[in-house]
Amino acid sequence: MNQQLFDTAPFRQALLERRHALLNAQDGDASAVVELDQTRQGRLSRMDAMQQQEMAAETARRRALELTQIDSALARIESGDYGLCMRCDEQIAARRLEITPTATLCIRCANQAEI
Repeated sequence: MNQQLFDTAPFRQALLERRHALLNAQDGDASAVVELDQTRQGRLSRMDAMQQQEMAAETARRRALELTQIDSALARIESGDYGLCMRCDEQIAARRLEITPTATLCIRCANQAEI
């Protein structure tokens, strides 16, 4: 177990709050299957409904990804590895974690990964 150089309690609380918000988010009926019955719905209405369905599916995908990242960050807090870069094992700046509490890379390694 690595010794953390800062208090992780505020990060843990923020992560738990975001996780709770994501789990409670509702998309309504936007993800329902679009009927293709042309007698009940015009072409533009079907196209709009299909677009809304795709947007709802993408929102759900992003929500699931963020929940996975949050669960991973919470596990790192429990193990004592939170705030350590997964690439270089250096401390991630607290300011970076305040902005992106699920960050797994320090800013230097994150910038290198983008290249």
